[in-house]
Amino acid sequence: MNPRILVVFYSATGNTAAPASSAAEGARESGAEVRLRTVAETAPPQAIASNPRWQAHVDGGPHAELATLEDLEWADGLAVGSPTRFGGPAAQLKSFLDTTGGLWAQGKLADKVATSFTTASTAHGGLESTVLAINNVFYHWGAVVVPLGYAHPHLMDSGNPYGGSFVSRKSAAPDKEALDALRLRGNRLATLTGYVANGLRGRVSPPE
Repeated sequence: MNPRILVVFYSATGNTAAPASSAAEGARESGAEVRLRTVAETAPPQAIASNPRWQAHVDGGPHAELATLEDLEWADGLAVGSPTRFGGPAAQLKSFLDTTGGLWAQGKLADKVATSFTTASTAHGGLESTVLAINNVFYHWGAVVVPLGYAHPHLMDSGNPYGGSFVSRKSAAPDKEALDALRLRGNRLATLTGYVANGLRGRVSPPE
């Protein structure tokens, strides 16, 4: 069976939405069934209005369907992305992740294959700590965390080994190098998810 991949993200200005779309594209190239989802914008209007690019992105929406807990339960693997906010994921994404306690308690998030990605405006503004903070959620779920690594030559020049990332200097949009890295990320995620999911589906429970 083809793996089911969920790509869920929060993006204020579009810089995290673009890598999310690239990850989804890479997963589809591997034959996966893919859902691309965002999370609700919860920032107050005055905060959004203070940044013209943020306001324009909100006004130009919706950019994807809103993620649901059903999407998480459906998925065999997932890629989760957020802009970096003070060295961690944005509150909008964290709020969604904080609703997963019921699924976690039922064991429905265990053994999913998961990876993370981020964008930031500064090179040392917390890219790696944001990726690792998202991964902390996966550890609690009992998910199988897949790092970006350097599994493809392109990744030697395009990102850190923890997860996909892009530094948006002077509000620059993600470049081809970063988007290609996320496409490879989605492709590898789907491939490894297929191995895990099909193994679990074919598992025979031991006799009681």
